[in-house]
Amino acid sequence: MATLITGAAGFVGHATSAALLARGETVIGLDRLSSYYSVALKRDRVSDLTARFKDAFTFLEVDFADFKALGEALGGHRIGKVVHMGAQAGVRYSLEDPHAYVQSNLVGHLNVLELCRRLPMCEHLVYASSSSVYGGNTKLPFSVSDRTDHPVSLYAATKRADELISESYAHLYRLPQTGLRFFTVYGPWGRPDMTPWIFTESILRGKPISVFNNGEISRDFTYIDDIVDGVLRCLDHPPPDDGKAKAGGSRGPHRIYNLGNSRSEPLMRLVEIIESETGRKATVEMKPMQPGDVKDTFADISEITLELGYRPATTLEVGLPRFIEWFRRYQKV
Repeated sequence: MATLITGAAGFVGHATSAALLARGETVIGLDRLSSYYSVALKRDRVSDLTARFKDAFTFLEVDFADFKALGEALGGHRIGKVVHMGAQAGVRYSLEDPHAYVQSNLVGHLNVLELCRRLPMCEHLVYASSSSVYGGNTKLPFSVSDRTDHPVSLYAATKRADELISESYAHLYRLPQTGLRFFTVYGPWGRPDMTPWIFTESILRGKPISVFNNGEISRDFTYIDDIVDGVLRCLDHPPPDDGKAKAGGSRGPHRIYNLGNSRSEPLMRLVEIIESETGRKATVEMKPMQPGDVKDTFADISEITLELGYRPATTLEVGLPRFIEWFRRYQKV
């Protein structure tokens, strides 16, 4: 039986695919290769997987928001587990193209749920949510028991809606699911629309960087290897359908975990490390908070640590230099 990974050409999807393939599993990777950011980078991620695991990795260029195309592409494949990492990402872009978020994050998520419930045997669906669901919450750290009904961006609203739709499918069809609220993932093969990439590229090329909220902002930066470790721990341990309350409050076979580093780092610390690693001084332009953004994020990971033994091991001081090394090699700068 194969594991289906949507968004396999994306950052977390690529890394999760590689980890599963490295331990000898068969993976079907699915992605529509959207132009939200560099398609060349996405194709390079797919090429990386194909070159290293050609006999166990199958890539399908399909839009999972097209249910007919999804079914046709997967016909004949034996799928036992699904890791749904595909989505329209980005908080700020949701102000520019809200329809892309409804189509990919709502219609697409529903399609994946419908696919799973119709599979002969779907052992487990693990799907990506986001720390953005906590909105303007000022209680730190963020706990999965906190209220999440006041999103400050459409992106956050779609991710919270995905969790609620998944809860209904767990109740109606007893479909085992785990939702993961990711906290600011970074590392090799990362996304060009995220701060570590933007700041590193700008500093290396001598361009100014924009620091919002006048620098008074912090993030729970989580290294990609730690994220993948959490994804695999969840995938290997589906929630039981025992009627007991799970993390996130469900009594069905559905739980929600925070997946973060459980350290809230000042954004300017990121700048300091990049300056140190590159030997170049940043030109900083302080700007006000952007619409849809939040001041601080900080993950309470006590539930997944207690239940699955998840313990992130990579500090920003260790992980960011690894990203910068990869970035300089990939971009030849």
